[in-house]
Amino acid sequence: MQPLIDNARLFGQRPEEFARLAEGQSPQVLFITCSDSRVVPALITGAGPGELFELRTAGNIVPPYTSELPTSEAATIEYAVEVLGVSDIVVCGHSHCGAVGALVRGDDLTAVPAVRDWLAHAAPRPSGASEDPCVAEGVQSHVLTQLLRLRSYPFIEKKLTDRQLTLRAWYYEVHTGAVREHRADTDTFEAL
Repeated sequence: MQPLIDNARLFGQRPEEFARLAEGQSPQVLFITCSDSRVVPALITGAGPGELFELRTAGNIVPPYTSELPTSEAATIEYAVEVLGVSDIVVCGHSHCGAVGALVRGDDLTAVPAVRDWLAHAAPRPSGASEDPCVAEGVQSHVLTQLLRLRSYPFIEKKLTDRQLTLRAWYYEVHTGAVREHRADTDTFEAL
């Protein structure tokens, strides 16, 4: 922890670099990804402060939309689309994902009930080879399911119909740093 504290102290000693950020934000992209500490959106994309609006959830899960019981995730997505006016949403899954791996393998999660109940939002259960430590097929299938879930949000559907929004499915390889994007015409994830 101490190296992180030391960096935070130094970070705050450069206020002139951050003064413009007080004027507001206008990111063009909502980046939805896993909470996994190995996935760092700004590092992957080279984005600076104010360039990405991020939503990080266990397993990059987009919960079902409901206006009766809104979730923090739905509020973040709505704010990015309706207030900030992002033009792109990226759902980025990653190799070696513990959440998706647990789903693919059908792990018993009774010891972690909050995790178990959160992962239930991933339905349907991602398919893939349970012995693959990368869980590539499962993660890629899961990311596409989350894009479908996003399409069920009424404000997303409207922006898509009006061609004001693009949805993207990415797969990040933790072990190589490679990023692949889903191509609808071939139904495959290919290098960016």
